[in-house]
Amino acid sequence: MARFATALAAILFIGAIISFRPFQPTGGALEEGGDILNQLGFGTLGALSLFGLFTLADRRVVAAMLSPAWLLLLTFLALSVLTAPFPGDSMRGAAFTLIGILIMAAVLALPADAERFSAMLAAAALVILAFSYYGILAMPHVAIHGSDGLEPQHAGLWRGSFSHKNIAAPVMACLSFAGIYLWRRGWRICGALIFILAMVFMSNTGSKTTLGTVPLAVLLVALPGLCGLRFLAPMLLLAALAGAALATLGIVFIEPLSALRGEVAPHLTYTGRTALWKFMGEMLAERPWTGYGFSSFWGTEVVTQTEQPFDRDWDIRGIVHGHNSYMDLAIAMGLPALAVAIFAFIVAPVRDFLRVPLLKENVFLAEFFLMIAAFTLLNAFLESFFFRRADPVWLLLVFSLLGLRLAARFPVLTRRVF
Repeated sequence: MARFATALAAILFIGAIISFRPFQPTGGALEEGGDILNQLGFGTLGALSLFGLFTLADRRVVAAMLSPAWLLLLTFLALSVLTAPFPGDSMRGAAFTLIGILIMAAVLALPADAERFSAMLAAAALVILAFSYYGILAMPHVAIHGSDGLEPQHAGLWRGSFSHKNIAAPVMACLSFAGIYLWRRGWRICGALIFILAMVFMSNTGSKTTLGTVPLAVLLVALPGLCGLRFLAPMLLLAALAGAALATLGIVFIEPLSALRGEVAPHLTYTGRTALWKFMGEMLAERPWTGYGFSSFWGTEVVTQTEQPFDRDWDIRGIVHGHNSYMDLAIAMGLPALAVAIFAFIVAPVRDFLRVPLLKENVFLAEFFLMIAAFTLLNAFLESFFFRRADPVWLLLVFSLLGLRLAARFPVLTRRVF
């Protein structure tokens, strides 16, 4: 039964990250919720997750993942569905989001010790990598961006089985962290192989944000531990997040920083993102407490019927998200929900990391999860994925946040069963 639980966790992880419509630039019809294969596939994964959590997992572990902050955040999600102009469409998207969270909870709860977790992680990482490399070799016309799509500037960049290079790159980054974790645990060949394959793939996605953030995430977490100052890691993460917030949203909404940007780097727009953020800020000022409802802003009449100034860098009428997870969350659920999310996604994980018992396996696991959290939270300032249905980057963030919570509360057992 222990091996079955581990295998089930690996299947859940692989299915959630790869999805049931791989090698499709549009991601199937998951965004619209009209794809029967995705509905049945993720519905089945959700059912298997519930089965595993109720029959195979330690109930204390399952209960520990329920925190007041997460419950409050899910309450805001439910309210944003009810206040949406089309609650039925929003409810469908929220259901996918909840299933994704449920799957990640099962993936963490089913492996009973460090060896089983490592086996699950190694198997899932190798399958995901093999799938994407297979696409590059056998189906390059769909696994590599072409020049005939909506973004011809991405021609030649790898996306593998994912819908876009900006999803493939963060997934590969998190798999490289898995390789580091496995290496540290003594799985040297497997860990090195995963790390090298993930880094090679990531470098071919052309994602400058990912290439710059991965080394930063590793240094923020690993360097303090190597120097015997492990408690500094979360402090450095908070400083990095504050710096990223000032360097992105700060230059739009804080007047002194905006003026400084105009003098020092007037062309710094993050590929036009600052225009999106300014527009979102203006719209959020009209509905700061409730937002516009879950999945009820981009692509709706609120945006598509807005006048497009001639000097705006992007035509916001055709944008699918705001390229900033924090702003998009506020637009969907309101500023109170954003405040709760900052606590649940940043403050609580930092507190959990500081509470992790100084046991080797717990420390290795906590640092692995903190690397993923650090990377995804920094990446969130330039990309949108919070609560975005079954987006792999969102799922990996949930995986890391729930994992940190468990690493702080239970000693990680070591037992060689494979």
